[in-house]
Amino acid sequence: MSSTGVLLLHGSSGAPDVDRARLLEAEGYDVLAPRWRVTHEVPLESFPLDELAHNDRLVVMGSSWGAEAALLLGALDERVDAVVAFAPSAYVWGRVLDDGSQRSAWTWQGEPLPFVPFDPDWEPDDDPPSYVGLYRQSVRTCADAERARIPVERICEVLLVAGGDDQVWPAVEFAEEIARRRGDLTTRMITVPAAGHRAVLPGEEPKTAGQRMARGGTDAADRELGGLAWPEILRLLGDVLRVHPA
Repeated sequence: MSSTGVLLLHGSSGAPDVDRARLLEAEGYDVLAPRWRVTHEVPLESFPLDELAHNDRLVVMGSSWGAEAALLLGALDERVDAVVAFAPSAYVWGRVLDDGSQRSAWTWQGEPLPFVPFDPDWEPDDDPPSYVGLYRQSVRTCADAERARIPVERICEVLLVAGGDDQVWPAVEFAEEIARRRGDLTTRMITVPAAGHRAVLPGEEPKTAGQRMARGGTDAADRELGGLAWPEILRLLGDVLRVHPA
């Protein structure tokens, strides 16, 4: 009987998705949910895929900045068979340092990945702040955003989960861009218009960690999104093919 390992990556809250890991483990999957330091120039090789390599299949599942990492790992590490991305990004982003300079969020094989820098002229106009406008404006004003696109066309299978009321970044727009770039490759997208940045799977409690910001959605809509996503997640995990695009 084949086995599937799941690398589960949290977002900027810094808190591992413990409830989600337990749900997946209860279904018989080999799960690692590491705590990783959300900072600049994180080596993608530092995520513990090696510890799951004894499995027949490998899936990376991530949320928000963790989804960014998951998609990059799926594109760059040929061992990854599929990616599940909650509130995904279509781009590599920067991180702002204390001195105001910006560096890439990620490195691969020792080299920083090209990234979209945050536009320093953008200012929030609400409280708590929504950052959707920052991400949209930063892509528009980036002279070379194309180089910062995540090469999602290299991933075998992708499941995208996004809320239409996401107030952190435009997750549905990013998901639609990812789907367009993947063309005929296997891509599924689950969206709920009223859901926000954090989908809640059946059996999970809503996550509360992280900095103060608007995340959008409602409890009911976030749970609806998670409820629609869960059977698709189980289908993907039970039917991952080790076939990679050229």
